[in-house]
Amino acid sequence: MTRIHVRFHELDPYGHVNHAVFLHWFEQARVDLLEDLGVGLPRLARLGFQLVVVRVDVRFLRAVVAGDELVVHSDVVELRRASSRWHQTLTRGDEVVATNDLRSAVTDLDGHPRRAPRALVDALESLSATG
Repeated sequence: MTRIHVRFHELDPYGHVNHAVFLHWFEQARVDLLEDLGVGLPRLARLGFQLVVVRVDVRFLRAVVAGDELVVHSDVVELRRASSRWHQTLTRGDEVVATNDLRSAVTDLDGHPRRAPRALVDALESLSATG
């Protein structure tokens, strides 16, 4: 879970959070979670791997404005040999304001698809098992 405090510079001319900002928040939540699981991006790079986003599907359900306090919840809903599918929910209190469904692929540092390293598989399996 990643907490977000909406800042003024994230707003569009209409006073709502710009749609592109949501992608930053969802990305930060995944990066934070991987770090918490012990398989942060620097560690993966030292092992010779990187994660690349190959698809995103964001649904914007409610307007978000300056000062809102939000939480991003991230779950792994599918784990394959060289990719994973994530579902993320952005909430304001009990209200869902946006969702994101994302596929991430594992590559070597040159961008060639590779099987996920064991450390990443174990970490993501533990996450998907706990929901």
